[in-house]
Amino acid sequence: MTAKHYKQWHLTSQTGISSLVALETKIPTNLTGHEVLVKIHAASLNYRDVAIAKGTRNLVITPHVVPGSDGAGTILSTGPSVTCFTPGDTVLMHMLPHFPASAFPTMAEVCGGLGQQVDGTMREYGVFDESALVRMPANLTFEEAATLGCSGLTAWNALFGGGRTVAEGDVVLTQGTGGVSIAALQFAHAAGATIISTTSSAAKAARLSALGAAHTINYNTTPNWGEVAKSLTPSSIGVTNVIDVGGLSTLSESLKAVRVEGIVTATGVLGSKAKEPSSLLDTVWRVCSVRGIVLGSKRQIEDMVKFIEEKDLRPVVDERIFKIEEVQDAYRWIDEQRHFSKVVIKIA
Repeated sequence: MTAKHYKQWHLTSQTGISSLVALETKIPTNLTGHEVLVKIHAASLNYRDVAIAKGTRNLVITPHVVPGSDGAGTILSTGPSVTCFTPGDTVLMHMLPHFPASAFPTMAEVCGGLGQQVDGTMREYGVFDESALVRMPANLTFEEAATLGCSGLTAWNALFGGGRTVAEGDVVLTQGTGGVSIAALQFAHAAGATIISTTSSAAKAARLSALGAAHTINYNTTPNWGEVAKSLTPSSIGVTNVIDVGGLSTLSESLKAVRVEGIVTATGVLGSKAKEPSSLLDTVWRVCSVRGIVLGSKRQIEDMVKFIEEKDLRPVVDERIFKIEEVQDAYRWIDEQRHFSKVVIKIA
């Protein structure tokens, strides 16, 4: 590969991970308007990326799109209308270019974002609109910063959005060891909250404890983990904020764990089968709120960056870091749920 060419991955179809194909292309030289050329140093994967590759959940792509919504890198050059950045700035990607900075997206907007309708981060260089970039935390490596765009922002919104800010004295329940759950654990712990985490093994429980979880519950051996979590709170009053990532498979237990006037924040649909049927009236009987979120706003990313710098937080990256030539392997790694926290591809 010459200095004027670089490698990027494309989705040639949506028939599975084998749909990912690596090609070479020329580095753009003539930027216009608000375009910014970024040398991408690292990217990270989400379950969404695997679902897009498989064509599930009606996630339709632009033909031959460059996948990946999360990444971090260095700005090399800018178009004549760019005002927010200069060459040399380090940045991370925001999934939704051109979207109002203070607005909260729905799934419709997310489906039009990076890695699905707009070329994403699985490439060595990329041209992005400046609205798709945010200043990177100064205390992080590129690999760490690359984890923040989707799961980090979702966790931040779950804890600090919706009119309630998690603070010291609160009790937060996280589920599992995926990117959103680990980021939520780290943010809530740094804010002074007590963390209860569910997981599937003793080994993962030990890692969660090392990150700050005061209590862990194995949901395989303790199917009534919602009631157990509630019993672990002061006077068994219940959890202040449940970060629910499982949807149908976890919501009924989440509602058992939450306190009166507490919040269950639904952030994902990883589970496919309901343990028990739940309905809107369950929030009446339990006097709580259920808040659904998709991602978060660009303003929230900026707030998250400041918090990470102030607390010197270091996002957790899976122990196996992939190379750009190993993107298919990285997809399989997350698809087989062999990861802990975020799956990262080191690109440059």
